Amino acid sequence: MILWSHDKKIKSYKVAIGIRSVGPKRYKGDLRTPEGCYVIESKNPHSMWYKNLGISYPDESDRKYARLHKFNPGGQVKIHGLSKRISWLEKLHSRRNWTAGCIAVSNSELDEIYANVRIGTPIEIKP
Repeated sequence: MILWSHDKKIKSYKVAIGIRSVGPKRYKGDLRTPEGCYVIESKNPHSMWYKNLGISYPDESDRKYARLHKFNPGGQVKIHGLSKRISWLEKLHSRRNWTAGCIAVSNSELDEIYANVRIGTPIEIKP
């Protein structure tokens, strides 16, 4: 994941994404991370995954596709840290994709991101 500010690269992070993140997210439970342009729509400092930033998935095109194919598009896609149960994996968590469709970073990295990203910040996801 790369953070940008005014066309300037600020920092990059190694992430873990959905277990099956080859191709776009289509329905709830497909274990894929969404692809495309979204915004940060919420911040939760008390998540079970340490902290999280909510991503505006599904957007209208995701919902339209899901309706057309009679899928539930899902939701609750986040950029999050590591729960207390696995926080000891801080240095290792990004070696393989393990999330149910979210984007995971270490807790120390999430602290940095969380402090610098505002609600409404545009993001582009390219797994």
